[in-house]
Amino acid sequence: MDAATTVLLSLGLAADAFAVSISSGLAIKHMKVNKALKIALFFGGFQALMPVIGWLIGLSFSFWISAFDHWIAFGLLSFIGGRMIYESLQSEECAKKINPLDTGTLITLSVATSIDALAVGIGFAVLKDSIIPAVTAIGFITFFLVFAGVFIGHKCGNLFGKKIELIGGGILIAIGSNILWSHLTQASLVISH
Repeated sequence: MDAATTVLLSLGLAADAFAVSISSGLAIKHMKVNKALKIALFFGGFQALMPVIGWLIGLSFSFWISAFDHWIAFGLLSFIGGRMIYESLQSEECAKKINPLDTGTLITLSVATSIDALAVGIGFAVLKDSIIPAVTAIGFITFFLVFAGVFIGHKCGNLFGKKIELIGGGILIAIGSNILWSHLTQASLVISH
């Protein structure tokens, strides 16, 4: 996977964490850098860890699915992207007041926003693509976006909200479509020669 695609993938995966970080910033009354760092470390760490877990799972099964791996990657990314778009279009319900700095809450939110990264890790395994550059980019980009998102939420309120998830979902679907397209066109070139 090239660098531009890796960055786009990372931005797409970080979109839901960014949206949650804005909400977290809204709930924090006395903002300090260490509070934003704590939230960013949890989200960035889980976004980096989950693709590795997915990759390890995918390695166990990749020899069975190599003939249709591009369809799996397309399906996973399209499903996740579609879910993100669907959720971004749903009306906002009144959320319960939660403490975004509570460790249990941070773990729950971090896992919930990184499930899609687990599926992406499976995709890397079936495509036999290197996971290290992607995991590094996903972790760092999520960390920096969440760190900024906490401050944006604290200062600007709910200006972005679900729009970020809509954009992130679109990016994931575009990446999945690109993977499918490149494999199908490579296969047709091999057949024609």
